[in-house]
Amino acid sequence: MKKTQLLLIVLALVVACAPAARGSDLARQALEDFFSALNRADYAAADALYGGSYETLTGNNPDVDPDDHSTLWERGCTQNGLQCLTVRSATLKEQGDEGFVFTVEFNNPDGSLFVRGPCCGASETEMPPVSQFEFRVEKSAEGDYLVMDLPVYVP
Repeated sequence: MKKTQLLLIVLALVVACAPAARGSDLARQALEDFFSALNRADYAAADALYGGSYETLTGNNPDVDPDDHSTLWERGCTQNGLQCLTVRSATLKEQGDEGFVFTVEFNNPDGSLFVRGPCCGASETEMPPVSQFEFRVEKSAEGDYLVMDLPVYVP
């Protein structure tokens, strides 16, 4: 095989793989932007990057209009135990027809790694500490990448 043919084959492979890499990069950026917006209390910006269910938020806040997503996010982050932290790392775990799954680590406000410890009287043996969490990101019909899962909950 000539060098020119080999170069064309390699170039074709790179071009063929570029859209998938670009999609995962855009999905990762949406994930990071979503959590950054929540962390800085820009609930309208976070809401624009969310495509999941509001059922838990509306259930926890029956006095809030279900369409008032900004207030639901504010309550979730300040009163309902959602951990609205910045992303430390987001590693692509899976890519499928529905979108992307990332394994995510978060920063505590002091910059240290967030670790969810045992809950509700459980021991570390019964409920080991967790520092990595899965989040789904899907592409909407409009072409936007949206986070499909609520932030980590700590009672």
